[in-house]
Amino acid sequence: MSGSLFEDDKPISNSSAPAPLAERLRPKTLDEVVGQEHLLGPGKPLRTAIERDQVPSMILWGPPGVGKTTLAQVIAKMTKSDFVPFSAVLSGIKEIKEVMAAAERARRLGRRTILFIDEIHRFNKAQQDAFLPHVERGNVVLIGATTENPSFEVNSALLSRARVFVLQALTDEHIRMLLKRAVSMEHIDIEEEAIEAIASIANGDARTALNILELASQTSIAGEKITPQTVQAAAQRQLLYDKGGEEHYNIISALHKSLRNSDVDAALYWLARMLEAGEDPLYVARRLVRFASEDIGLADNYALRIALDAKEAFEFIGLPEGKLALAQCVVYLAAAPKSNSVYTAYGEVAEDVAHTRNDPVPMHIRNAPTGLMKGLGYGKGYQYSHDVEGKVADMDCLPDSLKGRTYFHPQDAGGEAELKRRLKEIKQKRTPKS
Repeated sequence: MSGSLFEDDKPISNSSAPAPLAERLRPKTLDEVVGQEHLLGPGKPLRTAIERDQVPSMILWGPPGVGKTTLAQVIAKMTKSDFVPFSAVLSGIKEIKEVMAAAERARRLGRRTILFIDEIHRFNKAQQDAFLPHVERGNVVLIGATTENPSFEVNSALLSRARVFVLQALTDEHIRMLLKRAVSMEHIDIEEEAIEAIASIANGDARTALNILELASQTSIAGEKITPQTVQAAAQRQLLYDKGGEEHYNIISALHKSLRNSDVDAALYWLARMLEAGEDPLYVARRLVRFASEDIGLADNYALRIALDAKEAFEFIGLPEGKLALAQCVVYLAAAPKSNSVYTAYGEVAEDVAHTRNDPVPMHIRNAPTGLMKGLGYGKGYQYSHDVEGKVADMDCLPDSLKGRTYFHPQDAGGEAELKRRLKEIKQKRTPKS
């Protein structure tokens, strides 16, 4: 790694405490980087830019442990640039100004600065704006790393001045390659099945994999091979789920769409992914209530009631048993007949409300509580449906400009088929006014 602009940035050395395995194994060249072939393979855009020493400011977007920090360090080394790591958690505007002033002085001396910002999504708008003039003047090449979608988390002005490179989760084969490299370098005695176990648990995160290997090595009995049981004891599995991030929305979307597609097993899986990762069960319950109206509607009149009952049951029982009430609801909603007729109808009505005149209520369906209002014609011509044969009066209730408009189109799904028959019967009884 190239030198820092600030002596204070140098880590305090401690010869008795070696760096973690993940740090000791960190690649020094592009050829040592595992994964990201779509960016770093021969002739690929990012590799070409690095080899030509034409590195732009960039945002590296990808899940944890895929090599964002490593790649930034390799870029700095290959382009002979000063590498300045900057913490979005620990730094503010004052620190930004100090770093930028030093970078500008370095540029005048012919040295290039790569400013690496981990978790750039944690910077607020004012902090991100502070980088803009220095990126534009070329004082720094900015490399931001984020696990969150930069479209939502990085200012559009800064985003427009940087290339976004999407890093992909490492495959199990990538993780196995890293583990075998570490085993060889550290002379670790481990069973093949244990390597497979680590690769499975790591979920594409190289740092997690190497940390598990290191801990398993440290806790294994001297002279014995690391076994899958040793690995399980060393590993504390963390599911890829962030209640405040993009994965939260991806998984709730997966649940909703699995329910809509009547896939009971997939719906249960995504439900468990959320609940076991610590999602607020009442958030899930609210989404199930929404689904019951939005995607089932009148095709099954019990669906909404069951969703509300599941919410109430969870509030009454609590964790962990309350999860079963939500699971029972998920199974019912997935298996229920589907209809979005109410959802579509309301959308069409809202569109008309927004884009047509707010016509007055027709006089014949206005209330007339006073003599004056009655004299002005309020309620004149109103027909009381209970006194009409068939309980359907020959009377329009929409404004004149929307007369004859049909919003609700029932489907032949579950109970809605009977509703469709009933509405057709009502329409036949109602004779439109001439």
